[in-house]
Amino acid sequence: MAFRWTNDLTRADVTPERLFLNRRQILGGLAAGGIAGGLGLRAEAQEALEPNTWEEITSYNNYYEFGTGKDDPARYADSLVTSPWSVTIDGLVDRPGDYGFAQIMEAMTVEERIYRFRCVEAWSMVVPWNGFELADLLEMAGVQTGARYVAFQTANRPDQMPGLARPVLDWPYVEGLRLDEALHPLTLMATGIYDRPIPNQNGAPLRLVVPWKYGFKSIKSIVRITLTEDEPPTSWNKANAREYGFYSNVNPEVDHPRWSQATERRIGGGLFARRQPTLMFNGYDEVAGLYEGMDLTENF
Repeated sequence: MAFRWTNDLTRADVTPERLFLNRRQILGGLAAGGIAGGLGLRAEAQEALEPNTWEEITSYNNYYEFGTGKDDPARYADSLVTSPWSVTIDGLVDRPGDYGFAQIMEAMTVEERIYRFRCVEAWSMVVPWNGFELADLLEMAGVQTGARYVAFQTANRPDQMPGLARPVLDWPYVEGLRLDEALHPLTLMATGIYDRPIPNQNGAPLRLVVPWKYGFKSIKSIVRITLTEDEPPTSWNKANAREYGFYSNVNPEVDHPRWSQATERRIGGGLFARRQPTLMFNGYDEVAGLYEGMDLTENF
């Protein structure tokens, strides 16, 4: 590869683990207090920041394949069988096939990447991921000359994922990147968080992390990667193209139709901390060259 990514963040920047895993409960408490919508601060909402037990932390998450209730993933995600696990890599590759998770891990060099994480809902955090560059996995399969995009698919197991019975999205969950985005050294295939395997409800055993894009682009529990010439469909774009574009780059100048993206609230900064300005590309200026000459207002 042309260069390896170097980190500008340290462990001191990391969102505390209890806050990372419990972020949706915190945001729920803020919304209940009228804070998330920019209303007056309520002191009683501060209790949402008190440390939770492990049971509380892991019982509040968002993974629609297990249901839309925030405690549904923890209630049902244990039913997801993650071992053995394989990823089908096909399309415009030299060596298509089913790659076992153990086979992949044996061939890859896992490292820690401390990344900013920005949600389309206008909150942010810093997360220490463990994983390897997606480019290394694609090299393992051999990318053919005609490939221009990379498509991803989440596991689709109705017997293990009760949320699939509801038409919340057009299942299975799918995402996509342009090939040059996928090959960028920042693009990570994550296998762990805080030096521990990713819990089922957070996307075990293998998920994508693209730190300059909104979080929903970081597809969970990947079972298929397809190299293609044409731009692939993506789940949230199919559900509402007006609100969720294919690129979904973090951009303070392009608002979500229902809220501003100019600022964000850092999880772990305290309930009374001021909102901070959103950074273009979430602060990862090294990807700007990927979009040279593009209208990022139109290609949001």
